[in-house]
Amino acid sequence: MEKKKLKIRDLTLRDGQQSLFATRLSQGEIDKLLPYYENAGFYIMEVWGGAIPDSVMRYLDQSPWDRLRACSKVMKGKSLLSALSRGRNLFGYVPYPDYVLEGFYKEAIANGLNVMRIFDALNDIDNVKESIRLINELGGIADGAVCYTVDPKTEPEQVGFFGRLFGKKPAEPEKIFTDEYFVEKAKQMEALGAKIITLKDMAGLVNPLRAASIISKLKANVKVPVDFHTHCTPGYGLASSVMAIINGVDILDTNIWWFGGGSAAPAIELVYLFTQKLGVEIDVDMKAVGEIRKHLLAARQSLKEFDLGKLPREFDPLNDKLPAEIEAQLDRAVAAAKSSDEATLLDACHAIEQYFGFPKPNELVKEAEVPGGMYSNMVAQLKALHAEDLLDDAMRLIPMVRRDAGLVPLVTPTSQIVGSQAVSVALDRRKGNADYTTKSNQFISLVKGEYGHTPVAIDPAFREKITGDATEKPYDTSSYKRPENPVLEDLGGVKLASNREEELLLELLPSVANGFLRRRRTEEFEAKQAEVAKQKAAEAPAAPTVPQEPITGETLVAPMGGRIIEVNVKPGDKVKKGDILLVYEAMKMENDVEAEKDEVVKRVFVTVDQIVGTDAVLIEFE
Repeated sequence: MEKKKLKIRDLTLRDGQQSLFATRLSQGEIDKLLPYYENAGFYIMEVWGGAIPDSVMRYLDQSPWDRLRACSKVMKGKSLLSALSRGRNLFGYVPYPDYVLEGFYKEAIANGLNVMRIFDALNDIDNVKESIRLINELGGIADGAVCYTVDPKTEPEQVGFFGRLFGKKPAEPEKIFTDEYFVEKAKQMEALGAKIITLKDMAGLVNPLRAASIISKLKANVKVPVDFHTHCTPGYGLASSVMAIINGVDILDTNIWWFGGGSAAPAIELVYLFTQKLGVEIDVDMKAVGEIRKHLLAARQSLKEFDLGKLPREFDPLNDKLPAEIEAQLDRAVAAAKSSDEATLLDACHAIEQYFGFPKPNELVKEAEVPGGMYSNMVAQLKALHAEDLLDDAMRLIPMVRRDAGLVPLVTPTSQIVGSQAVSVALDRRKGNADYTTKSNQFISLVKGEYGHTPVAIDPAFREKITGDATEKPYDTSSYKRPENPVLEDLGGVKLASNREEELLLELLPSVANGFLRRRRTEEFEAKQAEVAKQKAAEAPAAPTVPQEPITGETLVAPMGGRIIEVNVKPGDKVKKGDILLVYEAMKMENDVEAEKDEVVKRVFVTVDQIVGTDAVLIEFE
C-alpha cells in the first residue's frame, strides 16, 4: 500500500522570521539560503506578504519587489511561492478599492508569486471574495484562510453591554465558534473559487482534539486541499500538527529547525520524526533541508539583536540517533494521538520539545486565550501609562470588549484594537468613569462597521453609545484618496515613484514608502550629478590646469572631481596653516581646502565655477 504523502509549506523566510525575529532577515542572508532551497521539494514556500513589504522598506531599506523577484529567479518554479494578504486590506491598514487590489496582485504574480493566502480578521467573506476572484483571474492560486478563534470565557462582568444594560445575570452564552462555523466559512470560500483551504491558527490556540475535529470535518466537506497553520506559543502546536496529520490534512505549515518552535510554527524536523512513526511520507527532500539548516544557523546568529529566544540543540533527524527516552516519548505521543488522549499527547510532545531546548509553553497566553503579540502590546501600552498594575484587570476585560464589539476573532488588527480598548476600560474604571468613556478611533471604526461584518451583530444601542449612530456603516472605498506622487524639484524634477510597482508601494504604505522612495531618487540624482561632473571635467580645456611655465614649487591638487565655488587667495598672498584657500563642490557636498602649512602663493590655476578633475593642479606655492 502506498504511503500517504504530506505536503509542506515552509514558512521560514516569512512567518518564521516574523514570529521570532521581527522580520529583520536581510536580502543578503536570504540570497545565501535560496540556492539550498531550490531542490528541497517544498510544495509551497511562503516568502512574501504579511509584514514583509513594510519591514524591508522601513528597517532594511530594501525593495519588497526585489525580494520577490530574487526568490522567483532562484526557485525557477520548483516550489510554489506564496504570500499572506489581509483580503481587502492587502498588507496595509485600510480597505482598498478594487483597482488597488488588482494592481497589486497583477504585479505580484508578474514578479513570480504563485499562491496568495487570503484571510480577513473578521472572517467576513465579503472582504475576501474580490481577492479570490482576482487572484484566480490573474493566473494565481487563491488560498482561502479561515481564522481560528475561541469563544470568550464568561465571568460576571462579561455578559456584554446589552446584558449589563438590562441587569442580565451571566449565563453560558451560545457558542459561536463551533466546528460548523469554520466549515461553513471554508465552504463559502471554496464556492468563491479558493483552490486551497487553510485553517489559520495565528495564536496557536487550536488544541489537539479540536485540530482533529475541525480538520476531519473540513476534509469531509471541501474538495480542495486542506492546509493547517498554527504556532507553538501556548504549547499546542506540535501535538495539534500530529493530530492534523492523523486526520488527513494535505498540507502542513512548518519552519526549519533554527526558526521553529516558540511563537513560530513547529520545526519540520520534529514533524518528520512523527511522520516516520505514523507511516506517512513527508513530501520533501530532508537531505536538502539539512543543507538549509546548516546555513540557517548563521542567518539566525545575524539576527541576535532581535532574538529573544534561546538556541535549541543541534539535531539532524537523518543521522543523529535519538536517546531511548525520546524514542519512547515519540511512541507514547503517537499512541495517545491515536486514542485521542490529549493530556498524554501534550505531555509527551512537551517532553520532546524540552529535550531539544525549544521554548516552554506560554501559560499566560494559554490561559488568557489571546495571541502573544496582543499581550505584549497591552503590556507596552500600560508601561507607557505607568499603570502596569492594571494588566490583570485589562486581561479580564478582553472577553467583555470582544462581546460588545461583535465577538471578533483576535488576529491583526482586531487583536490590537480589542486589547488596547480593554486597557482603556481598565483605566476608565480606575478613574471612576463609565466604561468606554475613552475609546480609540480604531475601536469606533470597528463598531461602526468599517472593518466589515462581525461574527455576531453588534447591539444598536452599543453602536450608538460608541459612534453616535445606531446604524452600521461600512467603509466606503469610493472615498479612498490615492496618495500624491509629488515631483521632487530638489532632485532634478523627477517623480517620487518612478514606475507602477513603486506607485503601488506608495498607495499601500504611504508613510514608509515615502522615505524609501526618496532615498532611491536621491541616490539616482547624486549618481547623475557625479557623471555630469566627470564628463565636464573630461571635456574641460587643458590650459587652465597645465601652465606654460613649468611647475617648480609645491602644489595643491583636487582631492576629487568637482566645481570650484570660491577662491580665497591670489598670487603673492602669504597663507598660514589652516587658512581656507578655496571651496569646491563634489557629490553635492561643499568641501573646504585648507593650507597644510605656512606658505606663499605663487600661482592660482582655477576660477569660480570651473569644473576640475581628480588630481588637477589648483595652486602652486613658492
